[in-house]
Amino acid sequence: MNEKGNLSINSENFLPIIKKWLYTDKDIFIRELVSNACDAVTKLKKLMIMGEADHIPADESFSVHVVLNKDEKIMQIVDNGIGMTDEEIKKYINQIAFSGATDFLSKYEEKADGDNEIIGHFGLGFYSAFMVADKVEIDTLSYLPGAAAAKWSCADGIDYEMADGTRTERGTTITLHVSEDGEEFLDESKMYEALQKYCAFMPVPIFIDVITNDEEKVEPEKKDNTIHISQEEAATLTKDEILAKANKDKAEETESAEGSEKEEEKEEEPKPLNDPSPLWLKQPKDCTDEEYKAFYHKVFFDLNDPLFWIHLNMDYPFRLKGILYFPKLVEQMDVVEGQIKLYSNQVYIADNIKEVVPEFLLLLKGVLDCPDMPLNVSRSALQNDGYVEKMNSYITKKVADKLNQLFKADRTAYEGFWDDIGMFFKYGCMREEKLYDKIKDALLLKTTDGVYETVAEYLEKNKEKHENKIFFVTDEAQQAQYIRMFKEQGLEAAILTSPVDKPFVSFLEYKNPGVKVQRIDADITDTLQEKTEGEESEAKKQADAFANTQMENLFRGVLGNENLKVKAENLKAQNVSAMILLSEESRRMMEMMEAYGDNEMYKAMFAQVKPDETLVLNKSNKLVQFLMDAAGKEDKKEDCDMICHQVYDLALMSHRTLTSEEMTAFIDRSNQILEKLAELEK
Repeated sequence: MNEKGNLSINSENFLPIIKKWLYTDKDIFIRELVSNACDAVTKLKKLMIMGEADHIPADESFSVHVVLNKDEKIMQIVDNGIGMTDEEIKKYINQIAFSGATDFLSKYEEKADGDNEIIGHFGLGFYSAFMVADKVEIDTLSYLPGAAAAKWSCADGIDYEMADGTRTERGTTITLHVSEDGEEFLDESKMYEALQKYCAFMPVPIFIDVITNDEEKVEPEKKDNTIHISQEEAATLTKDEILAKANKDKAEETESAEGSEKEEEKEEEPKPLNDPSPLWLKQPKDCTDEEYKAFYHKVFFDLNDPLFWIHLNMDYPFRLKGILYFPKLVEQMDVVEGQIKLYSNQVYIADNIKEVVPEFLLLLKGVLDCPDMPLNVSRSALQNDGYVEKMNSYITKKVADKLNQLFKADRTAYEGFWDDIGMFFKYGCMREEKLYDKIKDALLLKTTDGVYETVAEYLEKNKEKHENKIFFVTDEAQQAQYIRMFKEQGLEAAILTSPVDKPFVSFLEYKNPGVKVQRIDADITDTLQEKTEGEESEAKKQADAFANTQMENLFRGVLGNENLKVKAENLKAQNVSAMILLSEESRRMMEMMEAYGDNEMYKAMFAQVKPDETLVLNKSNKLVQFLMDAAGKEDKKEDCDMICHQVYDLALMSHRTLTSEEMTAFIDRSNQILEKLAELEK
């Protein structure tokens, strides 16, 4: 049996899907309805430009009004856009998922010259009204000359009625008889919050009108973008008359309360709650630094000025506009508070969509507007599409170009904010190696000498002292002893103290073959050691070996650690008694243990791993010399034991934080030493 036909949709089954599954947030209905209203205005403007609506005055003022009547539990979205005929209602409203926007663009494709500023695409947004309403009505009058007004109403999203309308002004009014679940949106502050979230940059001025029986009650709360009118006025005045009244009231309020001469009244338009022409739509050359900063403060509520910004403005092969801001970090943890707002044709979609925004840039703040984004039906997520990957690559390239430009144009200023942006780019390079290849010559290392150097500059500067080796510190206070020794010998180390620096060290080695990157306490560079001139005699070597064995046995016995490695060296810094070295490989293994310690598989893997520590004694130090002379002498045993413990703890304190037990013992022992010194003075 062969049969063809059209699939039909049962609205009784379809609307529960709209309510529960298609849209994730209830407040999203206001985005959909206001977007449709803005589309209605945008369509009419396009027709005027194309010469298809010559009877509309060129200076026509367009707007969208959200009307709240809490007493009657009614909400209205009113526009003075293109309107609809009864046939268009049947076509676009009664046929679920038939997009009027798509139909409009298809009809005027040639005249529109490929420009798409219409927001809607799927023909489903209108039905989101039933998320908060039991009954929805449409009152509309088409822009077409001689068109008749039409009215559509539907209760519970199942059965609809159509009749002749009574509207006399061009445009559309969507009336929602709000259900109990949606009553919160009749509150002016709640509606203002939702409009600011979704509609703050929609392309048509948006106002909130509040209808109330008690005008006195709301008078103190008046806002520039809110019009308050009574029930009687709402029933008898047209929208234009309401606006005129609001203008007159506003002008009267600004007159002097004391009998100054009356000036001619100036009508001032109420301010819309949105910004129809956001900064990102401008050409970068037309924007000032003050405008960029003001926009940043307004959108992200950050009192600090951003360090710098990147204005994206691309029209081919896809359209992408936006501004990315690099914020100043007051605290290191501020890095987790990034926020990239994503828009499509000035309609808010979501924050931090990873498919479009490179992951490392999610740590920043900014806005991106891309009309070509392949959104899903609910406009809350992306569908897989080749455009997404291209957008991601384009944004990465623009960020890299900006960084290189800043580095070359003003090195001093660039170094001034490297501490704030370095973490972003280190993370970005590890996430996207292509970024590292683009900006590697602009990546800086801050050193213990207080200067900023690229990797190449650091290696070149220190090649005579330690070729192809980069030393770094992770805690300037704790590793102060090592830093001091380095400085005394004209050496420097990179300061890598942020959490992202731990994996970045390994990444640097990976991207720079032949270069060894190790912490300052991982090894003793030759520069720190006293060198004996000429070849050492066999007797001297044997004496050194004996001293090493003697000291190792001494410290192992006193500390009760048979696995302790001890080595005696002649260091140039005589005031340093001992150092603890932890090999770079062992240290990184320890960090992995800390990072994955809660994972059972890793616990088993690291169970047998022990830190590869070495206690290095400085033979040039007087305390160590005392130990070497006194070792094995019974009358010196008490002093030897005490000094061994103290020397080891001093070395340990420069290596890691002492435990509470270790610190208590160290303090007690220090007091004993001071008491002995006091007795010697008697």
